[in-house]
Amino acid sequence: MQNYGHRKKLHYILCDWLAAVAAWSLFFLFRKHNEDFPPAEALANALTDTNFWMGLVIIPLGWLLLYAIAGSYRRVLRKSRLLELGQTLLSTTIGCIVIFFVLMLDDAVPNNAHYYIEFLFLFAVQFALTYLCRLILTTRTVAKVHSRQLGFPTLMVGDGVVALNTYLSVENQEIYTGNQFIGFVSLNNDHAASNIDKIMPFLGTTSDLRQLVAQHSVEEVIIALDDDQQQHVNEILRLLATCGDIIIKIAPNSRDILLGNVKIDNIFHSPLLVINDRLMPEWQYSIKRIFDIVVSILVMVLLSPVYIITAIIVKCTSPGPIFFSQERIGYMGRPFQMIKFRSMYVDAEQSGPALSKDNDPRITPFGRFMRKVRLDEFPQFYNVLKGNMSIVGPRPERQYYIDQIVQRAPEYLLLQRLRPGITSWGQVKYGYASSVDEMVERLRYDLLYIDNMSLATDIKILLYTVIIICQGRGK
Repeated sequence: MQNYGHRKKLHYILCDWLAAVAAWSLFFLFRKHNEDFPPAEALANALTDTNFWMGLVIIPLGWLLLYAIAGSYRRVLRKSRLLELGQTLLSTTIGCIVIFFVLMLDDAVPNNAHYYIEFLFLFAVQFALTYLCRLILTTRTVAKVHSRQLGFPTLMVGDGVVALNTYLSVENQEIYTGNQFIGFVSLNNDHAASNIDKIMPFLGTTSDLRQLVAQHSVEEVIIALDDDQQQHVNEILRLLATCGDIIIKIAPNSRDILLGNVKIDNIFHSPLLVINDRLMPEWQYSIKRIFDIVVSILVMVLLSPVYIITAIIVKCTSPGPIFFSQERIGYMGRPFQMIKFRSMYVDAEQSGPALSKDNDPRITPFGRFMRKVRLDEFPQFYNVLKGNMSIVGPRPERQYYIDQIVQRAPEYLLLQRLRPGITSWGQVKYGYASSVDEMVERLRYDLLYIDNMSLATDIKILLYTVIIICQGRGK
């Protein structure tokens, strides 16, 4: 299934590239012919024009980059032809506007009307070729799903009447949506005696969710609990938060329907609440990652003298290595090595893990200064460049402290839905946490960040971080 999805993604990329090559070629010929050259002479001029060949290489790559930023190559097996139409229209509009201002404004034209004609020609050709190819690919995939040749491994959470009815509703709907049920899990081993265990195998309890999702390559989870089990929904969502890129749906009750919480994208589909697994629009994720890479490279290059001077001072003011590396837990619960300038004496934790506090004797004099101006965090731009971290995101913690936090605030696991950051909303408010109590308190602001996550929020947090650095108010 995954291999088929990868091949399909390559098909989309290849078709988009061919469409862009054809559109650029036709557009260039149109421009030459628009200069009153006969078709044969226009073709000869195009083939001998260096700009044509340069554009033939650069322009299609630019289109592929734009489509990738827009999220066109994510979940290609679940594409909707109607949504594809809107997405292609938007991407084509943005791309053509960029080409117009970069290339077409230099054209020598008799009047401004030619600009509009050229723009409309480029837009029409680019959109028509791109969407036609995508429409063919998407239609073929949709046909395979509807004919049950293609499906998505689905796990049912629930063992009662609601789970059974949800299964029957999904299986018997007029247009098949591709849900291939691999089994069900219950809240505990003493699962209710319902007919659902005659339809699909019992795989375990909700405590096994993460393992089952990974083991069976689950792509979709449907939570269908009876009314007396609804209080467990949030706990199940927290367990699924770090299970990767899966779709989560919840069988609604009558209250959800009355309040208008149930949104469906097809009138033939079963009414299920869809939990949005993406905290921002796809294009914002792409811009955020591009921003992380560009800023990290600029900081590491432009501030290389600061890195060198800091390294020399760290080495000269206390014995030991310049850098301090420690395992932290990052995106989807994956461990990584976070790098900092060493701000403590060597073997500061020989008695076991301990959080820093005010007037901590383990911190070196220069280390105290580095912490106030966040200088010790600068090597983490390397972690950002590698993809372990982002510039803005919840601070990563050690597993030792995560275990303590989760006992008091299980919602902490929701933070692992995104990359940890060098700075965060909680970091701006609290700085370095000196106790588990402060970690739990800081968690409130990191959860607020998740609820309000956007590029604008990132910029605000960065501005406040710069202010704290300039004022030396870090701790």
